[in-house]
Amino acid sequence: MAEHGEEKLLAVARHIAKTLGHNDSTADDILQIFSNFDGRFSRDKLSEKMGDGDSRSCAALEHSLKSLDRQISQYVAADQPIWADAADAEAFLYAVDELIATLREWNPMSGEKSVAACLDRAEDLLQQAMFRVEDEFRSLMERGGESFELSRPFGAGESAGKYLYDSEDEDDDGGMIGCGDDHEIPVAHPLSDFDILIEALPSVTINDLHDIAKRMVAAGFGKECSHVYSSCRREFLEESISRLGLQKLSIEEIQKMAWCDIEDQIERWTKAATVVLRILFPSERRLCDRVFFGFSSAANLSFMEVCRGSTIQLLNFADAIAIGSRSPERLFKVLDVFETLRDLMPEFESVFSDPYCLMLRNEAITIWRRLGEAVRGIFMELENLIRRDPAKSEVPGGGLHPITRYVMNYLRAACRSRQTLEQVFNESIDDRTSSSPLSVQMAWIMELLESNLEVKSRIYRDPALSSVFMMNNAKYIVSKVKDSELGLLLGDDWIRKHSAKIRQYQVNYQRSSWNRVSAVLKADNTSLAQNPPLTAMREKLKSFNMHFDDTCRTQSTWLIFDEQLREELRISVTENLSQVYRNFLGRLQNVPEAGKHPEKLIKYTVEEIGARIQDLFQGGGGGGGGGRK
Repeated sequence: MAEHGEEKLLAVARHIAKTLGHNDSTADDILQIFSNFDGRFSRDKLSEKMGDGDSRSCAALEHSLKSLDRQISQYVAADQPIWADAADAEAFLYAVDELIATLREWNPMSGEKSVAACLDRAEDLLQQAMFRVEDEFRSLMERGGESFELSRPFGAGESAGKYLYDSEDEDDDGGMIGCGDDHEIPVAHPLSDFDILIEALPSVTINDLHDIAKRMVAAGFGKECSHVYSSCRREFLEESISRLGLQKLSIEEIQKMAWCDIEDQIERWTKAATVVLRILFPSERRLCDRVFFGFSSAANLSFMEVCRGSTIQLLNFADAIAIGSRSPERLFKVLDVFETLRDLMPEFESVFSDPYCLMLRNEAITIWRRLGEAVRGIFMELENLIRRDPAKSEVPGGGLHPITRYVMNYLRAACRSRQTLEQVFNESIDDRTSSSPLSVQMAWIMELLESNLEVKSRIYRDPALSSVFMMNNAKYIVSKVKDSELGLLLGDDWIRKHSAKIRQYQVNYQRSSWNRVSAVLKADNTSLAQNPPLTAMREKLKSFNMHFDDTCRTQSTWLIFDEQLREELRISVTENLSQVYRNFLGRLQNVPEAGKHPEKLIKYTVEEIGARIQDLFQGGGGGGGGGRK
């Protein structure tokens, strides 16, 4: 071996002299320098004819190649896996290392025809070795993953995102729940958090893979190695996601699905995405780094190829939700997807931190922002729904309108995600004001609803019933605002302002209804002057009874839904009307012509007036009769 080594050294010296020497004189000077530098470069040895030197050099290379060919070819042609025997694997890798080293040593002399021919043969031998080592790499990947299972398919109601199944319970049917009476349902182990990593392959296998990857990268077959690695791990990852309950659907297929089916898929997606980003991808990242340790570019490329398809599958689903219908009832599920992607953004940043994965990271950010746009679009559609709600017919008894109930319950439910909504609406503006964008949005919807209700109130021919309608709906709105996050968004000033409006609606109701009844009993100087006092008072009392009966009969079907408001209104009407009625009865008793029994002229006592009013505002038929016959 020492002899062959010296031949290589002499060949390199001759090659340098021949390459750098522009003429015979320059080449001779270079040879003289080598001779003075090292005794092994004697003038006689270096001055031999170039053809003879080339022949000796090629002979040394031929000898090395024949030896390596014998060692490598026996393994390349073997029927059994080389890595079935550790000694065989070690010997094979040693021969490959020697071949790679020989190519590197002799490559500077590839300009010599005889050496170039030998190097071509060496390249062919290396390629054969790489083909075999690639097969061994694939075989190790496949055999190493056979014993590992992420989870079994789960049935309805099972949480794939919160459970990983123990592979020791694996049965022949893949752990399917409900496959038959003889199959036991596997016991799931709950996860308290997602701070775990999966050992996807045995450590021995990972070390073997690293040994192979190191040789393939050194031989210039790094991309081929990455391709084999990524194809094997990609299949495993896609199968794992399928076992988490996610179907592989295109955006078009998702958009054609019924919303109830999409809701079910969203629930599965949120759980699966959490498992994938917090467990599966970090585990794949760790495995890549171990297999391709020392070769960061190959590791990054392989990891990107492994995760790209699964990431695109997850993001395509989120994108389909983002660009789908803006129907208001979809808000809450869209928020689920938005929040899940937002909460997983740190994982996207950390797992996809290398340049190869930059596209995936940016796509996740883009789709997350698109989901925010979808949420804002849904609120715009809610505004349009309020505007378009027609004023077709009266709500019986001036009760609560369906649009009021729908909008307020909708906003109340939406505000349970107030922090998320504030984040969404903060993203939509550049300038910051004293009021949050979400507060402005909610106040605007309240204004639209109030305007819509005012239009609907004009359908009522009776002004008093119109006031009852506005009173009911305004009371409902304020009540819903007070006992929810809406109160924090709209503020105390808004609540005080709209509480004052409710009181104004009460005033309007009494003015357009009971004030007219009580006005009949008030003193009229002109009337008293033209008619005898008793006759005039009899007429007033008769007119009052008629107006009172008509008003009670008309309002017997009216409704005040809020118990406190209903009681307040009864008390107010009773006090005002009873006071006027009591004063009138007092004046009547002072009229001489009334005689000793003025009560014969009176249909209702003051107490009976109050009792009739107490029967009102229940939406039934109460208050239609009563009084003394």
